[in-house]
Amino acid sequence: MKEKTIDYVLRTTWLSVKKMYNEEAAKFESTMATGFTLLSIDPEDGTPSTALGPKMGIEATSLSRILKSMEERGLIERRPNPNDGRSVLIHLTEFGREKREYSKERVLTFNQTIRQHLTDEKINHFYEVTEVINEMIANKKIYNQNSPVK
Repeated sequence: MKEKTIDYVLRTTWLSVKKMYNEEAAKFESTMATGFTLLSIDPEDGTPSTALGPKMGIEATSLSRILKSMEERGLIERRPNPNDGRSVLIHLTEFGREKREYSKERVLTFNQTIRQHLTDEKINHFYEVTEVINEMIANKKIYNQNSPVK
């Protein structure tokens, strides 16, 4: 195939970004997944464990492994939810807050650097394209799930 497909460009770009973040996180004995999780936890009130998976777009089993590792490293602690005795809130420890700030700085640096090389118009077009892709996928406008496989 001579022409690159949209999904190919999305996939290879994301893999490059992921590799870059993992290389940066490895300098501090961490991973991109840990940084992303730290950024997804409310630093003040904590976040219900059941809300993290959907918020991050990952499966419960993967999230469980990440949270277990983060707890073992002293980044998070689990506390009972005072509003719902059946659920648990994930809170950042002081160490977790420090690592969260580091992760936040890295994400902001990435965004600022990319923005310095693109016009606002190009950035807006990028967001428009990704919104269309997400909307079409969410509304099953690419593959009709009701039609039989041929």
